[in-house]
Amino acid sequence: MSRAFVKESDRADELPEIPISAHPNHVTPRGLALLRERLAALHAERSDLNQEGAVAADNARLRHVERELRWLDARLSSATLVEPSRQPQDRVAFGATVRVVDADGNESSYRIVGEDEADAERGEVSWISPLAQALLGARVGDEVLWRRPLGDTRIEVLAIRYDA
Repeated sequence: MSRAFVKESDRADELPEIPISAHPNHVTPRGLALLRERLAALHAERSDLNQEGAVAADNARLRHVERELRWLDARLSSATLVEPSRQPQDRVAFGATVRVVDADGNESSYRIVGEDEADAERGEVSWISPLAQALLGARVGDEVLWRRPLGDTRIEVLAIRYDA
């Protein structure tokens, strides 16, 4: 039967899959641990939801949990662990925490992490972000051009550190 003849109500329970990034899935040790913790929590939630007496709301939540489990399985199976101790300590690379200063003298600190670990509020930026791309390969004292939607700005690398 053509999808054109399927009633809208027949598709109401379907959820679109969570998109998977086309970029290599680099992860820090912390990022890998967070993905594994999230997986364990979702398995526990699925188990609880599968108990007898589930109601319709539980069934809807179960579909969301199962979709996220599929996404997490894919992310974990494609994860490439990048050990901070194996990174070049004298320049910015994946996993580095970088302290920078802008032209106005404002200092900030950013940690370059995997896509799934990125959290702008904590200063954790994805390695594919414009900021990380500007910083990758830089050394202390280097000035880099950060291309931002608000306008390009120059920032200087003040310090680089890798946490275990």
